[in-house]
Amino acid sequence: MGETGTLRVINIVDCFHPDAGYENNVLSKYFVKHGYEYTILTTDLPEESGFFENTELDKRDRAFTERTGVGVVRLHAFGRFSGRAKWNYRELINKIDELKPDVLFFCGNDTLIAMQYLYRIKKSKYAVVTDSHMLEMATKNKFAKLYRLLYKTFITPKIIKYQIPVIRLQNDSYVERCLGIPLTQAPWISFGSDTMLFHPDAEVKKSFRAEHGIFDDDFVVVYTGKMDEAKGGKLLAQVFKEKFQTKKNVVLVAVGSTSGEYGKEVEQIFAESENRIIRFPTQKYSDLARFYQAADLSVFARQCSLSFYDAQACGLPVLSEDNNINVDRCCHGNGWNFKAGDVQNFRAKIEAAVNMEQDEYQKTSARAYRFIIENYNYEDKAREYEAILMREYLKYKDKGV
Repeated sequence: MGETGTLRVINIVDCFHPDAGYENNVLSKYFVKHGYEYTILTTDLPEESGFFENTELDKRDRAFTERTGVGVVRLHAFGRFSGRAKWNYRELINKIDELKPDVLFFCGNDTLIAMQYLYRIKKSKYAVVTDSHMLEMATKNKFAKLYRLLYKTFITPKIIKYQIPVIRLQNDSYVERCLGIPLTQAPWISFGSDTMLFHPDAEVKKSFRAEHGIFDDDFVVVYTGKMDEAKGGKLLAQVFKEKFQTKKNVVLVAVGSTSGEYGKEVEQIFAESENRIIRFPTQKYSDLARFYQAADLSVFARQCSLSFYDAQACGLPVLSEDNNINVDRCCHGNGWNFKAGDVQNFRAKIEAAVNMEQDEYQKTSARAYRFIIENYNYEDKAREYEAILMREYLKYKDKGV
């Protein structure tokens, strides 16, 4: 263990951006808060890596470390395959040995580097934990069936034999159904919200609306995230193209950058909207709270989003498509679902939310806030992870390896 007697954890992540709001960014700071020594071991980012600026990344990494106490170490990736980084395996092992961890925590049991390590797990000098982010709805690769067959043949037997935990980040049986990993080895720990950042704030709401010329009785809908095809960028824009038949004016605050020809189409539809659209580029995670705090409703056009938890922590009801994950999330009187891909049904649900009686809306808002505070606070979620990491470390140590 570390010099202070605390557990040393290395979180091995294909891609890490210090300004993002993924679970690695948030969980890591809670680990440090709880006394762990925590290092994120990741790769350099490709020039075109999505929606965050990659300039001065070393400076951004240092700022993240100063802010959270979490170390960031980057190794060079010599390419990517199907979105997964190609690491230099020997360089990785040497760096791990240099850092002297107690536990290795692989983000994504399906990354190339995690599969390489798991295949050689017998040689591991450290306790190992990994997690799974995957849902079948997000699996679009034409080689998915072949991949699953190969995984079941070469990786799953190792996971089972050496009892490696695969933490499910979604309450879904994908790992068992598609990869053959028993759910007894795959505990579910949900995503959560960083409630140190995300919470209702009436003063922020007032000042944000004043700054952007939004009237007190306007109904503000917020969207945050990517606006690509996978996340339904055009669907979102089409929903807001025609004027809503509501007793209040509807304003969309759309936060997220677009790119390519698809992005141009999204922006063109926004430009033609009969409703007011206020556009913002992708924001740092630490700057997102004010957008939720200023709004009345949060919407997600396709799939699932981690931002669900942050929006709800700010007291926002959520409207999202009716896939199994979203239906489960919104079945507590804290939000609603629309028929996937259905513009008119999506619009109708927004109109129903706008036209709700104020007391009923306030009750829904209160339920959203309580839903997070009581069940999905990252302060508590970090403790669940820590219990598994400590258990695996003690099991490994007891073997005398």
